[in-house]
Amino acid sequence: MRIFLVTLAVSTVAAVALWQFGLAHRIWPSHPVLATVFIAAGCGVAAQLVASQDLATARIVEEPGFSVVGISARTTNAIEMSGRGVIGNEWNRFMKDGLLAKIPNRVDTNILALYTDYESDHSGAYTFILGARVSSAKNAPPGMVTKEVPLGKYAVFTSRQGPAAKVAPESWQHINSLPKSAPGGDRTYRADFEVYGPRAADPNHAQVDIYIGIR
Repeated sequence: MRIFLVTLAVSTVAAVALWQFGLAHRIWPSHPVLATVFIAAGCGVAAQLVASQDLATARIVEEPGFSVVGISARTTNAIEMSGRGVIGNEWNRFMKDGLLAKIPNRVDTNILALYTDYESDHSGAYTFILGARVSSAKNAPPGMVTKEVPLGKYAVFTSRQGPAAKVAPESWQHINSLPKSAPGGDRTYRADFEVYGPRAADPNHAQVDIYIGIR
């Protein structure tokens, strides 16, 4: 049923986009300004179509488990949406102080944002860790913490391309709105994480992979 509903929604958005482009083509000779508006609207709908496809089709992977070193803060989604959030401050500190380069034993150049130690589910408190995957958690720099990400099954959602500060939160809104078992299994709320790799090198045109722990 869920697959049918997703397919229906995507088909509807595609139909609206095509209708807008077609209407713009017909009225262009006599109403070029109005036609331009319809083309812009069609492009917006088409972008929504691509985004909905990326988020609607999570792939399931098996992660062997790994260690993360980074800076941490305790927060809730309610705090983050109140204007008093800490995640933005952690990102600013991480980038301004060049903390990625200070993490030893990194296995790659990716930035990893980990959500763990959930109090309950996405409505409760959790720990946010911003850092990197490492081959060894030894010799972590002062002020940083280490955390083990458990092995297991993860549903991977890919954000649309756009400003990182916008596409990641909107992807989380979609994920948190899904029924508990919708990602491909019940969410474990043990560890979820975002990977900022080469496709996120430009923060204004970033695409982020979000891994959701499932049973």
